[in-house]
Amino acid sequence: MYNFTSLLRTLAATLLLGCGLAHAADKVVVAGWSQPITEITNLLVEEDKGFFKARGIDLGYVPGAGGGDAIRNMLTGQATVAFTDPGSFFAALDKGEKLRAIYDIYPQNVFNVVALKSSGITKPSDLKGKKIGVYSLSSGTRQNLLVLLQQAGLTEADVTIVVTGLLNFAPLMQGQVDATAATDTGLLVGRTRGLNDVNVMAVREYLNISSDMFVVTEATYQTRKDVLKRFLAGYRDSMAWMIANPDEAAALAVKRAIDGKNPAVNREIIQLRNASSVSAVTQARGLGALDMAMFQKAADSYKKLGMIQREIKAADVVMQDLLPPK
Repeated sequence: MYNFTSLLRTLAATLLLGCGLAHAADKVVVAGWSQPITEITNLLVEEDKGFFKARGIDLGYVPGAGGGDAIRNMLTGQATVAFTDPGSFFAALDKGEKLRAIYDIYPQNVFNVVALKSSGITKPSDLKGKKIGVYSLSSGTRQNLLVLLQQAGLTEADVTIVVTGLLNFAPLMQGQVDATAATDTGLLVGRTRGLNDVNVMAVREYLNISSDMFVVTEATYQTRKDVLKRFLAGYRDSMAWMIANPDEAAALAVKRAIDGKNPAVNREIIQLRNASSVSAVTQARGLGALDMAMFQKAADSYKKLGMIQREIKAADVVMQDLLPPK
């Protein structure tokens, strides 16, 4: 009898231990390009919504100042996944880093260069000899500014780049810079703060490449595929929620985002990010689907621009196998 009881207790303990292990969440830390701001509300509401927890993921977030920061924070072990832009991705590959892009966060290009109408700057060639603000030297604003300059046969040496920080329209309005590189959401916020009468040069009119993607190291890609698949499923769930529920997202941003004080402005920002998250490719294959032809065109363009030296083959560095089914 004693042996039978002991056996039952051992089996019960084993089952409990097994259940505990089965439900232990895997830690995934995202290295962001920004502080916790409204446009990434879907990543900030985990405590409220639990999209990642439902997939067995314990989500963390490390802020940064640009896509280059995101990759550096990942490479130094502070994060699992980098939330970064193609330019920073290509630059890291060019330096020999072994990386893989696994999810297209924003398949639409959201970058622009903005100047006051009074400046007379209306096209890329007008930027020659001007002071231009960027979020940081490691940000997509700088990378996309260089893309825009190239359209006029200009290089970084033809302008003076000034680091102005994330909310960089104050220096423009105060005359400290002649133009500033930003995003559509940055421009929206600037307009709510009195930025009027501006000319906007949208980079997508010249090269409509993805704005941001999730990137991991080759080692992480090879050894943590199950975890990454569940992370991407959680992210897609969170993004689908934000697209379907912009009002709820705007309300939650008030308490979760550092710039989310105004629910009406939050909603406009969220709507812009929702729109940039979809494309013909994602509509056919689901959120996050990667357009291989677009990525190859982007890599070729960056090499042609002289921004990278190596030839990058999209098929070698852009992976589709971790995406959740539509």
